[in-house]
Amino acid sequence: MNEVTVLKVGMADMKVAASGESLRTTGLGSCVGLVLYDELRRIAGMAHIMLPSSSIARENRINPAKYADTAVPGLVDMMARAGADPGRLVAKMAGGAQMFHFAGEDVMRIGPRNVESVKEALKKLGIRLIAEDTGGNYGRTVEFDSRTGVLHIRSVQHGVKEI
Repeated sequence: MNEVTVLKVGMADMKVAASGESLRTTGLGSCVGLVLYDELRRIAGMAHIMLPSSSIARENRINPAKYADTAVPGLVDMMARAGADPGRLVAKMAGGAQMFHFAGEDVMRIGPRNVESVKEALKKLGIRLIAEDTGGNYGRTVEFDSRTGVLHIRSVQHGVKEI
């Protein structure tokens, strides 16, 4: 039986998988785990996106994986360099939870804003979102299998689902 290599994608990180590798990220609360996939070439990319827009960045050199508006085109570029066809990419995503609620106010709405920003960036690039598991108020761990195109989503409250 073949051992599958699992590439770990940290917070504000992105990686590309091919040759049957899987991609995994943990700790998705308000963050969004975005997967782009070229089914024909079996090349996948995953980004762990923390914030909606790089316009709020305070650092001198931004980390493109940290922000939705820079992570999506950055991941497309990484995948193209690995042999994926940008015109064939489809997307799946999970996360974007509203983890904290303050006295009737959605003070910062980071999770929902992350989801909206990722969708906007995908639309700009003409990438179709084919499945998502977003929102709620719970964390998720996701793993994408580049052989099958299945995104496995685990959470304490909701068990395991596949999209």
